[in-house]
Amino acid sequence: MEDIPRIALGVTAVFVLMSIPMAIAVGVKRARTGILLLHGDNEDLLRLMRAHGNFVEYVPLALLALAGAEIAGAAPWLVALCGAALLVARLIHYFGLRAAADSKGRAIGAGLTTATMLVLSVTILWQLGLSF
Repeated sequence: MEDIPRIALGVTAVFVLMSIPMAIAVGVKRARTGILLLHGDNEDLLRLMRAHGNFVEYVPLALLALAGAEIAGAAPWLVALCGAALLVARLIHYFGLRAAADSKGRAIGAGLTTATMLVLSVTILWQLGLSF
């Protein structure tokens, strides 16, 4: 049981819990508007859909990288820091996109997500002895 990526699994559980209200928000908006497919030119529904969609597009790969770094032997503080950075990044991105399509929060969240994924990727390669 000690060989499991405990930090990554804990972060994954938090992200799963975060995804539930996002999905519910889309469903509630669909019920209120009667738009059952696509977004029907409803800007708010479109932003809800894209905020949730972007989350499910990026978070799984980021979590895989987080677990990979932990399994490969990265320092626990680095794995925890990257997990926290991903959490902050995705919250900033979600609420930024919910506010406006061109919000600074959206850009900051996307940038922090990308930077964290880059750190995790390089960390995995470093831990495996694959340097550039």
